[in-house]
This record gives sequence, C-alpha cells and structure tokens, in this order.
Amino acid sequence: MDVTAQYSKRIDGGVKVINRGYDQLNQEWKEIEGKAFFQDTTDKGLLKVSFFGPFYGTYNIIALDKINYSYALVCGPNKSYLWILARTPEISKKITDDLFVKAYSLGFDTSKLIFVEHSRK
Repeated sequence: MDVTAQYSKRIDGGVKVINRGYDQLNQEWKEIEGKAFFQDTTDKGLLKVSFFGPFYGTYNIIALDKINYSYALVCGPNKSYLWILARTPEISKKITDDLFVKAYSLGFDTSKLIFVEHSRK
C-alpha cells in the first residue's frame, strides 16, 4: 500500500498535514488533511496533531536528520506508535539500522514496524 504525508507551514504558526493512501479495494487515492501545533517552542519536536476536529494526538520527533531533514523517527504519546518518515520512498540500510537501534534503546518493539511499498504516484 502506498502512503504519503506532506507537511507545510500554516499562517497561524502551525503545520498543515496531508496524509494520502491508496485504497486497493476501490483503486483510488484517499486523502485527509490535518493540522499540527508545536507544544513548546518550534525548535522542539513535540507537537499535537488533529485530523478530526477538536481531538488531538501527540506527535514526538525522537530522531531527526538535522542537516537535510531527509528522515525522522516519530512516536505517539507512548510506545504503541512509532513511524519512520522520509522524504524519499527508500532510505539507506545504515540510517534504518541507526533508527532501529535508537527506537529499541528507548523501549520500542521494532519487530512490529511495517515497511510500506511505494509503487504508485
């Protein structure tokens, strides 16, 4: 299944989030727009994100490529949610391994990570 997330600045200082996924059954793209706001300062990776009205979820950036912003390791409010986000469909094995080590050292069950196949545009 193809999945993408696109982020851009909002006028109010927040972040616009557009998540897209390909629905295999209906053979079509589905999209949802959300919004995120920094919980502290904009230089800390702690945000609240909403896709459904007044309901917000936690979004913590726990590792980041601070030079090119090409990848990030993100978790939710606890160890139940973990994502590796990247600007490209593939990242190097070294980066993936480093992110796995970081996540594992923080107590995440990295065996549950699912890697999305990107075949559609």
